[in-house]
Amino acid sequence: MADGRHSASRGRENRRSEATKGSLANEERLRALGQAVEQRANPGRSVRAAKPRRRHRGRRIAIISSVVVLALLLALVGGGYLYAQWRFGQIPKVNVVGELPQLSGRPFNILEIGSDSRAGLTGQVARQTGASTNSVAGQRSDVVKIMHVDPAADKITILSIPRDTMVTLLANQALFGKFNRINVNYGNGPSLLAQTITANFGIPINHVIQVSFAGLINAADAIGGVYLDFPYPAKDAYSGLNIAHPGCQLITGFQALAVARSRHYQWFQNGVWNYDGTSDFGRIDRQNAFLRAMISRAKSLYNPLTINSFLAKIPQGITLDSGFTLNELIAFAVKFHNFNPANMLTYTLPTVAATVAPVGDVLFTQEPEAQQLLVSIFGSSLLTPTNPPPNAQLQTPLPPVVATTTTTTTVVSPSTTRPATSTTKASTGTKTVTNPTAVVPYFDPVPCTP
Repeated sequence: MADGRHSASRGRENRRSEATKGSLANEERLRALGQAVEQRANPGRSVRAAKPRRRHRGRRIAIISSVVVLALLLALVGGGYLYAQWRFGQIPKVNVVGELPQLSGRPFNILEIGSDSRAGLTGQVARQTGASTNSVAGQRSDVVKIMHVDPAADKITILSIPRDTMVTLLANQALFGKFNRINVNYGNGPSLLAQTITANFGIPINHVIQVSFAGLINAADAIGGVYLDFPYPAKDAYSGLNIAHPGCQLITGFQALAVARSRHYQWFQNGVWNYDGTSDFGRIDRQNAFLRAMISRAKSLYNPLTINSFLAKIPQGITLDSGFTLNELIAFAVKFHNFNPANMLTYTLPTVAATVAPVGDVLFTQEPEAQQLLVSIFGSSLLTPTNPPPNAQLQTPLPPVVATTTTTTTVVSPSTTRPATSTTKASTGTKTVTNPTAVVPYFDPVPCTP
């Protein structure tokens, strides 16, 4: 598979020189393409920085929306405006109700929803994911991620909301009750899910990206796979993950999907198989590692054939909201094409576990930690919830007031994804958030360079 590296026949000095020139050339082409888009959309108007917009769309399990955006940016550089426009037009779009406008230069939020749809999968892969070759099952989202992008601060933050988090439903209450898991909202499509997130947590949604099983596999394969370092052999009988030996290795095809889906993760250490009992929380950790590895891989692409392959496969399992424009993607590319994925902050909404009849085992939003975290991520853009999520007593009080200041007021532990250490107790003082990226379970894979 092509991985964007220069031919071995060229010397090391030439490779270094070409890599440096390629980076600069790509930046210039990105800017030129952005200007061309702006002029086409607004003839006669002076060319300014590309203006972002809105909209969203969703589905379930994986993640990778962020990488779709960032890889698309690089991919669009591989051709001129007309070619990029043609490729962009092939990506399925969907109208989403409830999005808020994205303001130029201001932070914006992308709702990322992995879909468990098996559409596009065939043969052994379809069977391994528990579907027949013509099955299109799945209408719920296992893990919902919100990517908060702050262009002015050159900052990207990912907030994950576990699938079992209880929310106040805006629709289908006769079917699911007044309160239920957040993932039941996808049955009616991305609009209801986006509206539910805004109503419960006050998080404004500007865009949505949906990635199905096939979309994740195609995106990973199109960039030649991702490199992950497994400290121990690993497996997951449910997702099909099977890593026979430790070390930095290339993950492609079905195994890429298996890593992102794994919530029954096992690793082989000291002669025995050990089990990660954190379920969805552990899966979120591994998804974040996979996402960083995929962004790193996509950023290294300069091979036109690989870029074209990526663009050709994007329509197969990936959907954007209809308000997501080519111009916005290019503007995003210009701003973040040098972004280091190691600097991406990843958090999980603080929750507490409980059992509620007839729903079963669920998670309730933990306050004040949850609101402290939301304010630290979304700042003054956070809205007042119209339908707050229930607490363990099935009451729906408004979240506590957390002042937005120049210093961080969130009180969370470095590892924000594990139930036992997801938060610390409320504090009256002001504390600085420790970067959760710095703490990774010792048995989980991490991005690596071969």
